[in-house]
Amino acid sequence: MWKSSVKDIDGDILCVSQFTLLANTSKGNKPDFHRAMATEPSRALYGTFLEALGKAYKPEKIRGILFDHGPSRDTNLDCSLDGKFGAMMSVTLTNEGPVTFTLDSRKYEYVSVPEGAREKKTWPKASAASGTPANNLEA
Repeated sequence: MWKSSVKDIDGDILCVSQFTLLANTSKGNKPDFHRAMATEPSRALYGTFLEALGKAYKPEKIRGILFDHGPSRDTNLDCSLDGKFGAMMSVTLTNEGPVTFTLDSRKYEYVSVPEGAREKKTWPKASAASGTPANNLEA
């Protein structure tokens, strides 16, 4: 199962722009989305990402949200799913297999903390003899 790539199996790629992944839920019960990119720049970035995928693979295999690129965008990419960028949508996921991977190209340290926000807390290291997961946390 893990020996073949998407290209090898001629598979489709589903792209869903999801700003909620950047939610700060460390305080209270209301998520904070202040670190998320504004709508128009994120719309442009998402469009550029879909175009790059279409050029690197097969445009007809890229599945994403349809939206108006505007008069300044020159693209041949025709995403095949309906939807509106930034709109409320009902999305369902069916996993095929025992695992789900979240891929993030950034490390937490590279995301700037807004002024006035509290820094991420870390727990002290446990002794090596304890064999607890705390051994992996930075002090």
